[in-house]
Amino acid sequence: MNEVNESPLAVIILAVVLVLIQGTWLFLDARKRGLGKMAWFWGIWGSTTMPLPLLFYWIFVIRKDGSES
Repeated sequence: MNEVNESPLAVIILAVVLVLIQGTWLFLDARKRGLGKMAWFWGIWGSTTMPLPLLFYWIFVIRKDGSES
């Protein structure tokens, strides 16, 4: 028997929704923080993979912003 290991459609849909939410949130938060054109970078990168863009955003934007206060 030749079994094909396929992901259920619900898992794929969930992954796509999570990545789009992540990209949208990164874009909106970067724009709110006044990052200008970099907001597009964060939004697009956040819409491609997960969770690396979120981790890097936290390290280079959120954490940096909090340490200056």
